[in-house]
Amino acid sequence: MQISELARQASVSVHALRHYERLGLIRPHRRANGYRDYPASIKREVVFIAMSRQLGFALPQIARRLDDYRAGTLGIDDMVLALQERVAVLEQQIGQLQAQKQVVLDHQAWLQAQQTRKREPPRAWPRVRPSTSTKSPSQTPTSRKTP
Repeated sequence: MQISELARQASVSVHALRHYERLGLIRPHRRANGYRDYPASIKREVVFIAMSRQLGFALPQIARRLDDYRAGTLGIDDMVLALQERVAVLEQQIGQLQAQKQVVLDHQAWLQAQQTRKREPPRAWPRVRPSTSTKSPSQTPTSRKTP
């Protein structure tokens, strides 16, 4: 089967198939004219790779399991464990993204507050040293009356 036919049957791009070949995940035969020739059995492997990518597994992770998949020794328990590990990674990423989102929202609120302050009429200058005494300024010892 030619590369375009395999791509169509496995619902992946020709580019993806060439990439998988470069990484050594799939190994097509070559015809006398140099064209790739894929056996019908390789479709199952390509679908396994594509589904694993869709679940977010990296190609090196897929490569480690692909030999067991080809040999028929990749059991359901192995796949369930891999999926549980993937869920844990996703939960960690979600937590990091939620924390990052909160930081972004905090910055947004701060910027909006700055913008609102610019629109308000100017306030009185803040006191440098707030008065802690209840005496009036004329009663304080440091105030002087000028003649």
